[in-house]
Amino acid sequence: MLLGALTVAAGIGLLSTSAYLIARAALHPSIAELQVAIVGVRFFGIARGVFRYLERLQTHDTAFRLLARLRVWFYEHLEPLAPARLLTKRIGDLLSRVVVDVETLQHFFVRVITPPGVAVAMIFAVTLFMSRFDLWLSAQLLFFLLLVGLAIPLLTNRLARPFGEREVELRSALNAALVDGVQGNADILAFEQGPSHLDFVSNLTTDIAGTRERNAWVAGFSIGLTGLATNLAVMATLLRAIPLVQFGMLEGYLLAVVVIATIASFEAVAPLPDAFQHLESSLTAARRFFEIVDAPPAVIDPKLHTPLPESTQIRAAKLAFRYADALPPALRKLDFDIAPGRILAVIGPSGSGKSSIAHLLLRFWDYSEGEIMLGGNDLRSYRLEDLRSLFSVISQDTYLFHGSIRDNLLYAKPDAEDAEIFAALEQAQLLTFVHTLPQALDTPIGERGLMLSGGERQRLAIARALLRDAPIWIADEPTANLDPLTEHEVMRSLIGLMRKRTSLLLTHRLIELETVDEILVLQEGRVVERGDHSLLLKAHGLYYRMWSHQRQADGMEIA
Repeated sequence: MLLGALTVAAGIGLLSTSAYLIARAALHPSIAELQVAIVGVRFFGIARGVFRYLERLQTHDTAFRLLARLRVWFYEHLEPLAPARLLTKRIGDLLSRVVVDVETLQHFFVRVITPPGVAVAMIFAVTLFMSRFDLWLSAQLLFFLLLVGLAIPLLTNRLARPFGEREVELRSALNAALVDGVQGNADILAFEQGPSHLDFVSNLTTDIAGTRERNAWVAGFSIGLTGLATNLAVMATLLRAIPLVQFGMLEGYLLAVVVIATIASFEAVAPLPDAFQHLESSLTAARRFFEIVDAPPAVIDPKLHTPLPESTQIRAAKLAFRYADALPPALRKLDFDIAPGRILAVIGPSGSGKSSIAHLLLRFWDYSEGEIMLGGNDLRSYRLEDLRSLFSVISQDTYLFHGSIRDNLLYAKPDAEDAEIFAALEQAQLLTFVHTLPQALDTPIGERGLMLSGGERQRLAIARALLRDAPIWIADEPTANLDPLTEHEVMRSLIGLMRKRTSLLLTHRLIELETVDEILVLQEGRVVERGDHSLLLKAHGLYYRMWSHQRQADGMEIA
């Protein structure tokens, strides 16, 4: 604000001093009488350029630093909300908030905060300067400055408000549609929905263009009003100053000074209509920004820090959970116990609640009833970061990043050596495949690993979990997308590795389950059967029916 005020002051000083110098020189005075004005023109001319440069440099540097901090701050608040609070948000919309909405806030820092401060300082200085010549000149200039600096911006803001809000919403919808189009491109093409998706994107683009056109009309209208008010101020100054000259109350050569000073003073208030026009879009972007930031996380770190336990035994009692009040329970009065070195398998049809157990153990959600004890302490007594450091997870939909195979593996252990990486790949039955690639570990795998087959992506996820080597393993459908032969090989290797840890296997594929210590059979969130493989087969219940159906589907005989 200080640099902006100095810039405007230098501009007013340059024009006023120049007007004085030219008008005074017309009377042919001694050159000595003009020396101060000559030096003043040079000073103000240089100072204006220097101050303008410094003001723009400082303003934009500050704005961009703030935007960078905002993005980091936004992500710091976004991360604790995942995944529970973000399920209803579209990826494109979140991307729009962290990129486009933050960029919109640039207008707020550059065009909304600084100009009003500069305007207030300069209105005070200019009216004080003009009062030295005549109080009425000062009063009428103050009126026109307030007209341009307050009345026109308020009118502009009122006219532009619906367009600013609408543009932010449309840009968010467009970004979401574009991200959906990129991520779902294969499905869009497969179902021949390309033309309709393009029409949808085109309509959004047309709406944005229409909104910007209306905003441009508002901007043009405010510029016209500002120009009109400036000219009216000049006319009013002339109507007041000319009689003052005629009656000897004002020196003739000062007439040019007061008129030029009047014109120059509007530089201080001219940016305000534009600032108020961008105000509504900035406020809308800020509201969307804080809608995420202010959302309470579903899971909160405990106030008191509990150190990690020596034992990794997990015990659940009367565990109940539902994802939302309007939804049926995902788990109902569940009891289980997993000791170190033992494997608990939880099986059941889709929707039976298997993955919900993993979500609760990782504290993506918190259970509503019952308890989960880890090493003798309540699971919720540990810090989230500490708790999750104990787990290696193999999920059925592991996210692979747009990078190389090495990059995705190092995500689990950033300091891993090549020997460790190769050992993990071998155990996951992927080493031979990696050696056939032209760049081996440095081969890029594309967005979400789409350059790999489904089975290769799953084995890479297993290798990543192996590399992390945490004391507790959760394998959620670890052999999804694998062919039967590889499935048996991977499961045999995986169970051998899980045997050395506290392990939970969640699956509907009944492969190698005769080697696990205990099996829970879930149906609609309830335990309907429990025991080992042979005991459950003898019971001829749900487990036996699932096992029989799977063997028939695989073309195997039922013993």
